[in-house]
Amino acid sequence: MANGITGCAITSWATALPEQIVTNFDIMTLFDTSDQWIVERTGIRQRRAADGPFVHPAPSGSPEGGMGTTAKLATRAASSALEKAGLTGREVDLLLLCTTSSDQLVPATSSPVAHALSIRGGAMDINAACAGFTYGLITAASFIGAGAERVLVVGAETLSRITNWHDRTNAFLFGDAAGAVLVEAVPGDTSLLGWDIGVDGSLVELCYADHGGTGMAMRGQEVFRRAVRITVESASKSLERAKVGPSDIALFVPHQANSRIMSAIAERLGIPGERTASVIEETGNTSSASIPLALAAAADAGRLTPGDLVLFAGFGAGMTWGSAVWRWTGARAS
Repeated sequence: MANGITGCAITSWATALPEQIVTNFDIMTLFDTSDQWIVERTGIRQRRAADGPFVHPAPSGSPEGGMGTTAKLATRAASSALEKAGLTGREVDLLLLCTTSSDQLVPATSSPVAHALSIRGGAMDINAACAGFTYGLITAASFIGAGAERVLVVGAETLSRITNWHDRTNAFLFGDAAGAVLVEAVPGDTSLLGWDIGVDGSLVELCYADHGGTGMAMRGQEVFRRAVRITVESASKSLERAKVGPSDIALFVPHQANSRIMSAIAERLGIPGERTASVIEETGNTSSASIPLALAAAADAGRLTPGDLVLFAGFGAGMTWGSAVWRWTGARAS
């Protein structure tokens, strides 16, 4: 311990994707659009789906029992992260499941996931829409500082269940996925160097899905404008609080909403494209799962080394936002 403070670090990570790939050409069978139009405006070529018009119902009697689709993806990603760390759920103090597509109104989707993983401690859902994983990471660091030893943070979404597949303005955007990271207490200073979160509830109308409604509704152009501005402001606050600048950031991991939004944010922050993590071409917008997906891909590709500074930044319906500067330590020692 340094100065009596418990540090924290991301020590393991993993992802989970549904088997079904939905390409832009598949989307073209639903309404008048084109692969070129979608790619030029979003950077998305395909996404994964666990539900929706391109997925056949799963056979009954599956080994995952009555778990919902979000829970299944979350369990797969979390289980893989624990396995890579050589741990079990019995050694985890808290599960934070970041999702905006919970399987039921009650209970929290984290409950069946915690049961499947044999989590020894507590579990709760965090719904901050696409900013959810960043909220979860900051929350995990807070729990570590309060005495927890291990917190499992999972971003998991089944947006295919709440997508309006007849809406040509946004049906092509969304995908299903899960990403998990294990945050552990370590000697020394915390890896969370600076953070910022916020919400503007007056902007709820920009993106929402009602209970029993027809699916996601979004005012895309206004979301674009607002998202770039608030994400840049939030990221700048986190950088200032961490006492670092954009040139110190080794990897920028934004919410994978739209390639043009991501590029605009990076450009305004002064972070070049080669230092930005992106998986949107293959996964689409996976809300709370998008940042851990991009982080895991970058880490697995060797784009991070111990000591590197990572900037996370997300925005979502609500309108929520969150950013954090994190010092990378790498996988836990075996």
